[in-house]
Amino acid sequence: MPRDTQHLPDETKAALRALAKIGTVHMPDEAEEPILAPAVRQAVFAWLYEINATDELKAVGLKPRRSALLYGPPGCGKTTLAHHLAARLGIPMVVVGSESIVTAYLGESSQNIAKLFDALAKIETPVLLFLDEIDAIGSRRKDERGGGAQDERNAMLTVLMRKLEVSTCFTVAATNRADALDPALWRRFDMQISVDLPTEDERFAILRRYSAPFRLAETAVDTLTAQTMGASPALLRGLMESMKRALILGPRIHQPTGDPVALFARLAAAIAPPPEIEPPPLWETKAAGLAGIPWPPTREESEEKS
Repeated sequence: MPRDTQHLPDETKAALRALAKIGTVHMPDEAEEPILAPAVRQAVFAWLYEINATDELKAVGLKPRRSALLYGPPGCGKTTLAHHLAARLGIPMVVVGSESIVTAYLGESSQNIAKLFDALAKIETPVLLFLDEIDAIGSRRKDERGGGAQDERNAMLTVLMRKLEVSTCFTVAATNRADALDPALWRRFDMQISVDLPTEDERFAILRRYSAPFRLAETAVDTLTAQTMGASPALLRGLMESMKRALILGPRIHQPTGDPVALFARLAAAIAPPPEIEPPPLWETKAAGLAGIPWPPTREESEEKS
């Protein structure tokens, strides 16, 4: 259970403890603000605005949307975005993965879905349910008889769709395999938002954020931005954090840090993009494109003193 629950009603605390046995509970103060593409940022802003405009929508026979499906390549920040949404709403987020629902016992997976939504219904304080890797639960149904396992998957999907239709909690699901989802499940979500690989502007901002407290020259960030075309936010963060570790620890373990090409070639050998994504130029050329960038980066004095 997260630490920041003292302000919640006792009934809500008890319900969150029960949910913590199924998934992971994250409180709003633990969220990180994501760096979003303009289209995604606009979709999120519009959703938050309509949630706070219940009366205006009611006047024209509408209700605020309650669910969204986030789809896109792995490592693009779907979980971070969902947590940011929950934080903006000031409510806890409950993360439930397929491993907490799908079991080998006939009928149990469907029961787990029902128990999850029943537990959410008992919470008086609103929460956001985040269903990770929903394709493992809601894959396309098959018409042919596939035995008990296939019947169970079809039943599990049916229960999930029925619960989504009547649920009053905010629900966000994520998938790296949108093509694997059953079309009927896709339609059950009020919104479908593509969370894709970052563009040049987002890569620049991500590299800047995660290189701190080191300050890279702007031309160096520009070059790194070009050399990481096609990289996910998770890969960019891992690259910058590895750079910082190398700059701090390299001299202690006799690994030189004065040549950016040699340094990033070592980093690229230890952190790689997933196989389904085409390697960015930095990995393809073993960082040769970084030759001549201003180096080494400086470290902000205020951070050094702290």
